[in-house]
Amino acid sequence: MTEWTTVALRDVAQVFDGPHATPRKTDDGPWYLSISSLKQGRFDFSESAHLSDVDLPRWTKRVMPRPGDTLFSYETRLGDAAYWGHSCQAALGRRMGLLRPDPERVNPRYLSYAYLGPDFQSTIRENTLSGSTVDRIPVGAMPNWPIRLPDLVSQSVIAEVLGSIDDLIENNRRRVEVLEEMARAIYREWFVKFQYPGHEDVPLVDSALGPVPHEWSVANLFNAADVGFGCSFKSPRFSNSGPFQVIRIRDIPSGISGTFTDEVADPRYAVFDDDVLIGMDGDFHMTVWTGEDAWLNQRVTRLRPKLGLSALHLLLAIEGQIKEWNRAIVGTTVAHLGKKHLQLVTVLVPNEVTLARASGVFVPMMDERRTLIQSSRRLAALRDRLLPKLVTGQIDVASLDLDALVGDRVA
Repeated sequence: MTEWTTVALRDVAQVFDGPHATPRKTDDGPWYLSISSLKQGRFDFSESAHLSDVDLPRWTKRVMPRPGDTLFSYETRLGDAAYWGHSCQAALGRRMGLLRPDPERVNPRYLSYAYLGPDFQSTIRENTLSGSTVDRIPVGAMPNWPIRLPDLVSQSVIAEVLGSIDDLIENNRRRVEVLEEMARAIYREWFVKFQYPGHEDVPLVDSALGPVPHEWSVANLFNAADVGFGCSFKSPRFSNSGPFQVIRIRDIPSGISGTFTDEVADPRYAVFDDDVLIGMDGDFHMTVWTGEDAWLNQRVTRLRPKLGLSALHLLLAIEGQIKEWNRAIVGTTVAHLGKKHLQLVTVLVPNEVTLARASGVFVPMMDERRTLIQSSRRLAALRDRLLPKLVTGQIDVASLDLDALVGDRVA
């Protein structure tokens, strides 16, 4: 039978906090890991920024994340943490802390899972300090907090079980990233450089966008897509569960909603997989939706392609223009994208032969992307069910058939 002991956190790990300022951010370079980088026990690099190589030493004087560390938020999103298994250079952002485990006392990856487990999360809640603006974890007191651990062999088994699931999720993420990079590269080659199959025999002619291949046309976004705007749902009726998902602006980057309502809306506010979504406030994020049936909330726009375009083709055709609006529009507090801006967005529509070839490329990519993302969600749900039971001893790891469990979720 597995033996469990309770020790002080300082007995198995060092605790560090990050700098108390914000560096200049750049488009490339070492990662700058802020609170937004953490997403329910995982890293979301799409929400992470960069800083320059020159600035990196200033932000890592105290500590630089290294493989095996656990990074956590000590303000705003209390309790969120993730295992850092990356070899790339990175710096902690404001309100971020780090646990550096002693591998002779605790399995590094297990420590991350224990941090996310119900016992340590309860300790966090019991010790949280209420501030005038935000609640925070007293990082200085954290080394004295208790943490309950099984023996090292059991820790390694539990870490392997949960880590195998997380590794599958990460592998899916990388495959999605590669698919998206490939799709953008193909779009640039075919529809920006006009190096598409058969281009050698097609002359360029003048258009509203400049020279384009003969028999291609330029369409307004409202002709190239059915454009729908969101509904003003009653926010007091929002909850964490319910019969209907509601897509809010913040859900677009992750492609899944955690907001539900019992309101029934007009069918024109319905969103389905493969609809293109644009956030209309702040950063105008875009995605091809993969979160299954939902309602569209206000300040989110839904596009359904027409003229034979696929959803991925449509997104690639307009994302550069939406990004330009994001840079150009300046609000007093937050930028707002409006219908008047969308009416100025254009779509280059190729002839039928090239359009069919493009769909033959983009549709399978979109299908594979959706399959990978939805598989990752099922795996994440499995991990989130297993984690609290494994790190509290409610499930004996020796009785788990991981291959069968994962196989059911991936299928």
